[in-house]
Amino acid sequence: MPRTVGLLLAAGAGRRMGRPKAQVVGAGGETWVGSASRVLREGGCDPVVVVVGAEAEAVRTLLRDADVRVVEASDWADGMGASLRTGLTAIDGDDAAAVLVHLVDLPDVGADVVARLVALGAPDLLARATYDETPGHPVLIGRDHWSGVAAVLAGDRGAQAYLRARDVVGVECGDLATGADVDEPGPMLG
Repeated sequence: MPRTVGLLLAAGAGRRMGRPKAQVVGAGGETWVGSASRVLREGGCDPVVVVVGAEAEAVRTLLRDADVRVVEASDWADGMGASLRTGLTAIDGDDAAAVLVHLVDLPDVGADVVARLVALGAPDLLARATYDETPGHPVLIGRDHWSGVAAVLAGDRGAQAYLRARDVVGVECGDLATGADVDEPGPMLG
């Protein structure tokens, strides 16, 4: 099976959450950044790269024992596009067939969702998890698309415009998770 890099976007300040989401501790006692990094690894991604920004040193400390590469988005406050661009730049020299982009605020997305997408990894493929037919994350971006995605990233816009203009394989994962992002404190917290 072709190798897929796991790219975790964990740079935001989490204003509505009241702290960076990377630092949130989930119901199982693990931080979201630790859990999401582990999920990528257990789902078959190698290596795993984590993009940090807000409170970068504190988040790095949370990951000190994790088998991940941490990169800092100096322009993280510009939004998700800036974080994704930093991550794609960090893996540009990697010879992996694809990158799987995951978000830190999806605490119910597990390794089984990641593995379902990683199994499809190919240089020319675009695929994304869907939950009851609604597009979500993670998103698989084949190597052939890395430069095209990077070219459209701006501010808080991620790869949406690029994906909308192309055929993207929907991979139904509603049987495994809700894929809901968590923006405010609530029941997903410990």
